Amino acid sequence: MIMITGGAFQGKTEFAKTRFSLKDEDIIDCGSCELDAVPESRCVRNYELAVKRVMARGEDPLAFTDKLKCDIILMNEIGSGIIPLEKSEREWREMTGRAGCIIASRAGTVYRVCCGIAQIIKGEEI
Repeated sequence: MIMITGGAFQGKTEFAKTRFSLKDEDIIDCGSCELDAVPESRCVRNYELAVKRVMARGEDPLAFTDKLKCDIILMNEIGSGIIPLEKSEREWREMTGRAGCIIASRAGTVYRVCCGIAQIIKGEEI
């Protein structure tokens, strides 16, 4: 498993497409896809939105994350900045961080992308 993280609009998807020879149809967006398709997909992007959608269904996002068998997971960093006022937003932020920890612990390589530049923060170049 490979994890690619970083801020929104920093070039994660383009990096993944270029580095791992992915086509648009190889990548599903967790903001709009069928959630049941996520665990078995080759590459998912916006995994933080899957966490939000799973929570909205009243299910455990960490149990959902445990089932992931994706090759590549792209996830926005949402834990920095101003702490949200709404409890549900704080809970989503916390669950997203915990899910990210699960993914990073299982990933052989973790990249952080900032301004289109990828840095390996765990593992080695694949």
